[in-house]
Amino acid sequence: MSRIVAIQMDPIEKIDISGDSTFALALEAQSRGHSLLYYGPRELTFRDGRVVARTSPLEVRNVKGNHFTLGTPQVHDLAQVDIVLMRQDPPFDMAYITATYFLEKLHPATLVVNNPAEVRNAPEKLFVTDFPGVQPPTLITSDHEAIYDFRARHGDIVLKPLYGGGGSGVARLLADDPNLDALLELHGMIGREPVIAQKFIPAVSKGDKRILIVDGEPAGAINRVPNKGQIRSNLRVGGRAEPVELTARDRELCSIIGPELKKRGLVFVGVDVIGDYLTEINVTSPTGAQQLKRFTGVDATELMWTAIEGRLGRS
Repeated sequence: MSRIVAIQMDPIEKIDISGDSTFALALEAQSRGHSLLYYGPRELTFRDGRVVARTSPLEVRNVKGNHFTLGTPQVHDLAQVDIVLMRQDPPFDMAYITATYFLEKLHPATLVVNNPAEVRNAPEKLFVTDFPGVQPPTLITSDHEAIYDFRARHGDIVLKPLYGGGGSGVARLLADDPNLDALLELHGMIGREPVIAQKFIPAVSKGDKRILIVDGEPAGAINRVPNKGQIRSNLRVGGRAEPVELTARDRELCSIIGPELKKRGLVFVGVDVIGDYLTEINVTSPTGAQQLKRFTGVDATELMWTAIEGRLGRS
């Protein structure tokens, strides 16, 4: 059955179609006969009890430099569409949180993927703390003395903004690194949120594994390898993707979190694994689907749309 799909995403003209998962999701939806509408987060509006957006009909094609066509924009009541894909990138700030409140007013009568209430309730570096034993030693705080004590106990640490994304602001600090005060000052200037500190995992030099989980089940994984001398392996900051197999530990981690993801309506999720540790559960706009398909032939977008259509069929 053909459905109307509204995609809330970052500017489509700026995406890299060779690696963008949202673009791949749009292509798969279109191939199944679904009609696409496009809008950005700033076009989302709550008006007189209705959630509306200034949308444009969207056609996508896998042609670099000519990958989309937009029709005439008009204000669309999102209660009249079948599916909303919430796919804009972090930062997970108040604008992002407000969008989840708006979209929550639609769901589940209009299926929003991922479930906006659970996106809001599962910040990517905090949600993982719900599962004991899966993380490396971790501290989340604004207390500088607590951070110094954490480093004294664990030696090398990694410092991250709590609500950042794409590897932005991630720094490794050696046990005797004199720059900790300066980094904490910078974080304080940027915002009032706590920071997250984790014990440095040397296995990151071999890669940061991205596992895609669709409707609670692992679809497969890619390995994101940092450039020489770097610790950040995110593809957006220069990491390179390589094929990798799921290990027994990877499957164990997925079995621990998978049922909860499915229960919460977090249909398309990317988890990050370094060595034996789960470091993040990405529920906003996880990437890696195109790389996974190139390396393994497994199409996570196809699995996702099958899961979505199954949910609509049960409603």
